[in-house]
Amino acid sequence: MRRLVAGVIIGAVPIAILDVVVARATRPTPVSACQFRFPDPRRADVDGLVASGGDFEPPTLLAAYRRGIFPWPAEGIDRLWWSPDPRAVIPIDGLHVSRRLRQTLRQGRFRVTIDADFAGVIAGCADRGENETWITPALRAAYGRLHALGWAHSVEVWALDGTLAGGLYGVSIGGLFAAESMFHRVTDASKIALVALVQQCRASGVDLLDVQMPSSHLASMGAVTVARREYLRRLADVVDRPVNFTATRSVPPVE
Repeated sequence: MRRLVAGVIIGAVPIAILDVVVARATRPTPVSACQFRFPDPRRADVDGLVASGGDFEPPTLLAAYRRGIFPWPAEGIDRLWWSPDPRAVIPIDGLHVSRRLRQTLRQGRFRVTIDADFAGVIAGCADRGENETWITPALRAAYGRLHALGWAHSVEVWALDGTLAGGLYGVSIGGLFAAESMFHRVTDASKIALVALVQQCRASGVDLLDVQMPSSHLASMGAVTVARREYLRRLADVVDRPVNFTATRSVPPVE
């Protein structure tokens, strides 16, 4: 296991330090070519729908993310593919941590891991109580396959009694991390997972943190929206970079 201790930065001011343990350092396993051809995401409809059909095999999912497209089942249809305009991203150097969350981080009431319990995190994200979840059994299995191949990763936040308090998961391709979903069972646990994710992105060299759809919760943490054309331009710049999300390096100083 690898251990990372690094500062999370707002502007040029380090505001928190998390001790993050990478439970399983991996390199992504190459996959075969995708057998489908996705339409140009710039031709998506007004809601961002690009296409329907295909499958959730690793080559298909990775080809979609490389083109700025992600799966999002709706109305009982599993295989729907989206590229919304605008797109929500969190600037790697623009995470916002409130004073209260900063205090929580300093209290040391949680420990944080990466890739220690991917199945537990995606199960937590899919558990919406009586509300319907978009994380269908087919998608859970699909992301599990990506995780086994080293393309999908989880961030776990553990209470000191060893229970899973919250977390998030997503897909890493080159300099892109596409965050898919997060959950919490303890107050602030999902926010701590997001802080840890940004820290790991900085440490590994990820430059583009995609959170897909804007929300007030994400906006409170520093998420901003960019036009789809701008997102696709940024994506093209980073997606083929030789970045390994679970390998770490020194976090560069901010001038």
